[in-house]
Amino acid sequence: MDITSEKRGDTITAFIKGEIDHHNAKAARETLDSIIETEQPIHFGLDLSRVSFCDSSGLGLVMGRMRKCQTVGSTLIIKNPSVAAMRILEIAGMDKILKIERGD
Repeated sequence: MDITSEKRGDTITAFIKGEIDHHNAKAARETLDSIIETEQPIHFGLDLSRVSFCDSSGLGLVMGRMRKCQTVGSTLIIKNPSVAAMRILEIAGMDKILKIERGD
């Protein structure tokens, strides 16, 4: 898995490429938390368009970043979720409580 980020105005977007599973979720969590804590953006985008596999660890990753964003006053936005990422979000009902943007 690879994570990069980009800042545009008051939004920082982190781009995740690859698989999100129990083998790499901890490293992803630490990277994303570092970005959120350091930058404290108004909006934190999590671009999941290049996620090829996502299991329950990915769901936990998203839920935890939602909480982390709340602690620093940021809004989490899921951007362009892949089919794999969207499937796990829908199964858990997270698509009902998260802001999800497509086509960015």
